[in-house]
Amino acid sequence: MTLLHDTGVFSTPKASSYLQQLCKHFAHKVAVEYDTDLGRVALPPGEASLEASDGLLTVTVSGADPAALELARNIVDSHLARFAFREGFEKMDWRGAKAA
Repeated sequence: MTLLHDTGVFSTPKASSYLQQLCKHFAHKVAVEYDTDLGRVALPPGEASLEASDGLLTVTVSGADPAALELARNIVDSHLARFAFREGFEKMDWRGAKAA
């Protein structure tokens, strides 16, 4: 099965903190692995991989179809909006779906 992937970025000096906060939050409901720089979350619509480096939080989500991919993006965006509201976060800068 071909999965769709999309990568989003958020420029922030708190990239590692947000990565860890997201992973801790998601760990209450789904399987999660993470450290200070990398994370992997088994979101219902597809896996999310997170990376924090040099003031940038990068999240790659996957989904079986465009609807699943959109749901995964919305899950990441809505949770991060709650955690990063002080920085005026609204949504990741998503780069566009690619098949893999």
